Parts: sequence; structure tokens; C-alpha cells
Amino acid sequence: MATILAFATGTAFAEDSTDAIKIPTHNWSSQIVGAHIVGKLLEKGGAKVEYVSADSQVVYTALCEGDVSLVHEVWEGAFGVAFQKVVKEGCVVDAATHDAKTREEWWYPTYVEEVCPGLPAWEALNACADKFATAETSPKGRFLGGPVDWLKHDSERVEALAMNFEVVNAGSAAALWAELDSAVKRKEPIVLFNWTPNFVEALYDGKFVEFPAFDPKCKDDPAWGSNKDLSYDCGNPKDGYLKIAAWKEFPTKWPKAYAILQKINFSNMDIAVQAKLADIDNMEPEQAADKWLADNEARWKAWLGSAS
Repeated sequence: MATILAFATGTAFAEDSTDAIKIPTHNWSSQIVGAHIVGKLLEKGGAKVEYVSADSQVVYTALCEGDVSLVHEVWEGAFGVAFQKVVKEGCVVDAATHDAKTREEWWYPTYVEEVCPGLPAWEALNACADKFATAETSPKGRFLGGPVDWLKHDSERVEALAMNFEVVNAGSAAALWAELDSAVKRKEPIVLFNWTPNFVEALYDGKFVEFPAFDPKCKDDPAWGSNKDLSYDCGNPKDGYLKIAAWKEFPTKWPKAYAILQKINFSNMDIAVQAKLADIDNMEPEQAADKWLADNEARWKAWLGSAS
């Protein structure tokens, strides 16, 4: 640890390896754009970068094995369990924590309260589950979840809280937003997975469903909570972390790049803007990354500091 801290101070650097730093890209826009921002910053510091498509859950195993070098968007709600597991195993380093605070939860447009009074309480949502039924799920209500690999444990929550809902997973983030836009235009009831920071909150007025308050024991101790036999009888963290993870060999193999990586720090607005550039402005990831870098030059130059 002392060696890592010495690298982080920027007082002295060993030579970085000429091997490429492998940065994973997942299946949501802010992550892909942010990956290119991180990559471009590391390149400015002299590193060689390679982007690899990776499943957002399997990536932690790949990170542990050194097949990818870092993960710059570790959301507590979705990936905290997988992340903490490999950190405890000693094969992954908790490199930094962004200023951004995250929340990932069931969400609905505000107009839904007109047909489902009592929201945002989850009990009220469950009482009017039939309002959300589709031909696919009737008589149960439909909860539109994110892609399966985001591993949100929605089905476990539905079972643990005895909810009259069926989880239907969207194939992509884009599919979520297409369904939301369609429902809003027709003022149809919809409840779906959403998160913050995200561009959605700037386009649609809505609220998160309020489930029983999160506690870490909720995920691994069935005796905790209202259901004494099953886990996941709670909501997700309301002020979750957003971290940067690195392969354990990263600090010694690329000390200069690691010092830069530790200083990268995205806010809620940064993440929302990165998503907007791709999803609303229809920019390609590299173009969006260049736009963000151009608009935040003073900040990232400070991150590079003596490493540049």
C-alpha cells in the first residue's frame, strides 16, 4: 500500500509499461463516453489504451484476472457486491471515489400518480399493479427492468416483497427510453428501471418508488427485514457510491497512469452530460468524449498535473 500511495502523490514515477491499458465498454451511454474520456486522459499522460467490450458483471472477474485494467463506473447499487468481492480477494484495487452520488431504482412518470394514488410508496404501487399489466404479464403488472446483465435483483425483490409484478428485461438502455417515451406520449402507466445521474431527469418529470430502506444485510441475510426467509426485501442505496476500480497490478505496471486515474473525478452533472451527448445529441462516443474534454479543460489538466 505504501508503494501505491507514493505513486499517487506524484512525487516520482517509474516508467510505465508499454502494454496497452485495457478499458471496458458496457451497454449504457455514460459509461461508454466516460470510458473514452478516461482513455483519452491516460493517452495524454503517455499511455497506450485499448477498448474492449465487456459484460458489466463478468468484467469484475476479468478485472481480477488482468484481462481488463480498470472499471471507471462502479455503481454501488448494481455492482457493489461483485466489486467488493474482488477487492476482498485482493485482486482488485479500490482506486478512487467520484463525487457523484448514485441511485438506481424503480421509477415512474409523475402522471402515473393520477391512476395509482399513494405513490411513491411501494405498497401503493403493488395495490394498483393491474394498472401496469400488459398482454405479456396480465393479470400481473409489468416492471420494465434493465438488461439482464445489469443484475439488479428485481425478481428477487418482487418475490421477497410478494409483489404482484412480473419483471420484463429490456434489451438495452435505448429500449428502456423508447418504451418510456412511448408511454409518456400516450400517458400510459409505466414503471421501469432508472437511475441518477442520468439525462432522463432533465426530460421527464418523475419519481423513484420508495421501498424499505436499504441495509447491506438485506442482500445477504434473509433474517433481516420483513421477509425472514428471503433476501432483497429492501430498496437500493439512495446515495450510492460511484467508484473507480483497477487491477491489482495497475499501480506498479503503469504508475504514471495510475496517478492520473486516481485523480479523475466525475460529478452527477458530468455523468448526466456524458449520457446526454450520446443519447440526446446523438454523438459517437469519441466525439462526445472530445466535447466533454473541450468543455472541462481546466479540470482535466489539473488531474494530469505533473504526470502530463
